[in-house]
Amino acid sequence: MATKSKMLHVRVDDEIKTQAAETLEAMGLTMSEAIKLFLHRVVIEQGLPFEMKVPNAKTKAAMAEADEIVEGRRARFGTAKKLLISLEKDSEK
Repeated sequence: MATKSKMLHVRVDDEIKTQAAETLEAMGLTMSEAIKLFLHRVVIEQGLPFEMKVPNAKTKAAMAEADEIVEGRRARFGTAKKLLISLEKDSEK
C-alpha cells in the first residue's frame, strides 16, 4: 500500500536557503530529506529537537544594546584599543 504524502510549502530567505542547501549537500542530504528528518524528530521528541530558552535579563539587555547600536549606527567602543581593553578586563573576572 502506497504512503500518502502532502506537499509542504515554506517561505525562506534566499540566502539562508542557499547556505542551508550547501551545508546539507556536504552532509549528503537534500533540503527535502532534512525537513523530513526534522519533522520526524519533532514527532519523536514531541517538541522541537533542540532547546529553546527565553533569554535571561543579561541576554535581553545585550540584545537591546545591539538593537540600539544598529539603529543608531554607532559603535559601542570608539576604538579597537578600547574594545581590547574591555575584553581584557572581562576576561580577568
